[in-house]
Amino acid sequence: MSEATPTQSQGAPGRHFILLLLILVYILNFLDRQIISILAVPIKEEFGISDSQLGWLLGLAFGSVYSVLAIPAAWLADRFSRVWIMTGALAIWSGFTAFCGLAANYGQLFIARMGVGVGEAGGVAPAYSLISDMFPPKSRARALAIYSFGIPVGAAAGVLFGGMIAKAIDWRYAFIIIGAVGLLVAPVFKLLVKEPPRPANAVKAPPIWEVAGIAFKKPSFWLLSFGAGCSSLVGYGLMAWLPSFLVRSLKFDLTQTSQYLAAILFFGGVAGMFMGGFLADKLGQKSKAAYALIPASAFVVSAPLYAVGTLANAPEVTFVLFMAAQALGLVWLGPILTAVQHLGPARSRSQMSALFLLINNLIGLGVGPYFFGKMSDVLKPEYGTDSIKWAFISGLGFYVLAALLLVLASRQLKKDWVE
Repeated sequence: MSEATPTQSQGAPGRHFILLLLILVYILNFLDRQIISILAVPIKEEFGISDSQLGWLLGLAFGSVYSVLAIPAAWLADRFSRVWIMTGALAIWSGFTAFCGLAANYGQLFIARMGVGVGEAGGVAPAYSLISDMFPPKSRARALAIYSFGIPVGAAAGVLFGGMIAKAIDWRYAFIIIGAVGLLVAPVFKLLVKEPPRPANAVKAPPIWEVAGIAFKKPSFWLLSFGAGCSSLVGYGLMAWLPSFLVRSLKFDLTQTSQYLAAILFFGGVAGMFMGGFLADKLGQKSKAAYALIPASAFVVSAPLYAVGTLANAPEVTFVLFMAAQALGLVWLGPILTAVQHLGPARSRSQMSALFLLINNLIGLGVGPYFFGKMSDVLKPEYGTDSIKWAFISGLGFYVLAALLLVLASRQLKKDWVE
C-alpha cells in the first residue's frame, strides 16, 4: 500500500510546527513521568518505605495501567481525532501529577501514580501515527527520533525542576506546580494543532484483534518488542534509581543530584536519539536490517560504560561515562519505532505502536524500577548504602540480551516490512 506524501497531507512548515508542539507535549509527558525519581529520597524518608516498595511506586503503579490502556487509546486514535485524544490525555495525567503532591500516605501516592499512567496511555501512540502520516519514509526515522527528544528533555527537566522546587519549598509542591503547567498547556495544544488528514488511500482502521493477528505472526514484532523491552528495563530502572545512587554512593545533596543528572539525561539523550535517527535514515534505505542492528551495536557498548561509570569513585569520570552510555542506550528509539510502524498497514499504526508499547513498557516500566529496587534490598545486608550500585551492575546483562534479540530481528525485517 502506498502512502500520501506529506505535501498531499500537510505542508512542510505546518508539519514541522505540529512536530514542535508534539515534542512539547512529550516533554511534559516525561517530565510528569520521571519527576518522581528525583523526589524518591524525600518520599522514602517521609513515608518510611523500603527500596522494593519504592520500586513498585516508580514502576508498576504507573507502568501497568499505562501499558494496558494504551491499547484502547490507540484503537480510538486510529478512528477518531488524535489531537482531541492527546489533549484529553495531557489534562488527565497533569491533573493526577498535581494530586501526587496531595497524597497523605504511600497508598494514596500509589493510586495517584496510577492515574498519571491512565492519562499518559493516550499520549504517545497517537503522536506516532500523526508523525508517520506527515513525514515520508526517507525522513520518518529522523522525525520520530526528533519527537523522542521529549524523553531526555522531559526527564532532565523533571529531575532539575523537581529537585529545585523540592529543595526550595517541599517535594509536594514539585508535583503540584508541574501538574498545573500541563493543565494550562492542554487547551493551547488543542487550539494550535489541527488534525491532519489520513493518507488519501488509507482504508478503514482494522479492529485490534486483526492488528494483533498481523503483529503476532511476524517474528520481527516479537523480537523488536522484547529486545526494546529488555533495554527499557535497564533504561527506566537506571533513570528511576540514579538519583538515589548519587545521594547514597557519591554523597550528593538534592540540588547537586538534580543538576548533575539533568545534564546527563539531556545531553546524552539528545545526542543518542539524533544519532539513532540519522543512522537509521541513512543506512535503513540500503538494508532494513539496519533498523535493528544499529541499536543492537549501541547496547553492546553501553553496558560496559555504565558498569565502569558505576564503579568509578570520581564524579567527573562517572559523569562522562554515564552521558556516553545514556546516549548509546537511547539510540534505539528512532530505528525501532520506525520499523514497528512498517510492520502493518498505515491505518493500523497507532494500534501496532500500542501493542509494541504494551510489551516494551510492561517489561521496562513495570519491571525495571522494581527489579533494581528489589536487588538493592537483597544486596543491602552485604553492601549497605552501596547496594544500589551493585544492583545496577546486576541488571546490565539485560542490555546484552536486548542486543541478541535485535540481531535476530534484523534477519526478519526485510520479509516482514510493509511500505
